[in-house]
Amino acid sequence: MFSDPGKVIEQLYVGEGMTVADFGAGIGFYALQLARRVGPYGRVFAIDVQPDSLRRIKNEATKSGMNQLEVIQGDLESYKGSGLVSASVDRIVIANVLFQADHPEMVVKEAKRILKHNGKIAVVEWVDSYGQIGPHKDHILSQEDARVIFEQNGFVLESFIDAGSHHYGLLYTHAPTPVPGEERNMAHRPEEEINPSMVIAPEELRNNL
Repeated sequence: MFSDPGKVIEQLYVGEGMTVADFGAGIGFYALQLARRVGPYGRVFAIDVQPDSLRRIKNEATKSGMNQLEVIQGDLESYKGSGLVSASVDRIVIANVLFQADHPEMVVKEAKRILKHNGKIAVVEWVDSYGQIGPHKDHILSQEDARVIFEQNGFVLESFIDAGSHHYGLLYTHAPTPVPGEERNMAHRPEEEINPSMVIAPEELRNNL
């Protein structure tokens, strides 16, 4: 696979106790290392469409005593295909997945749905076919095209990831634009918006002492 999962995970800033989703987990290169990183109080969801791959991951996790790793069979190109609750994960890994998708934008939309505000995504994809060691050249998703998909969906590019010589890596942050007025609270409302009945006059305070 030529990329180093441990090195990518390090650049994703995965910490103990986090909830992480591995999109297109395959045989678990990332999922198993993520489970070790989040520790017993974190959670890792390995999501893939292939049940055989998921069984292999689960068996390996069970042998290693990693109960924090769960597997989900799901189609990430469908709405709510991950099976996870909206805004429920801190980090997502999408490695060598998008070039296989018929609709990579749907995978990105699903990632956006389940990622928490200010959550992060590591994206890793092949740079080239390399004589068909990697995907067929017609299936390569260029870095430029990947950036268009993510950035059109509101993700902010935080940095580039060192994903090895055969892959490019992108680190994205989910920072949705606040709805106008959503960030205001009672303590900062203009005077004209405050209901007079809510204001306690100094005389009332003295009478209640």
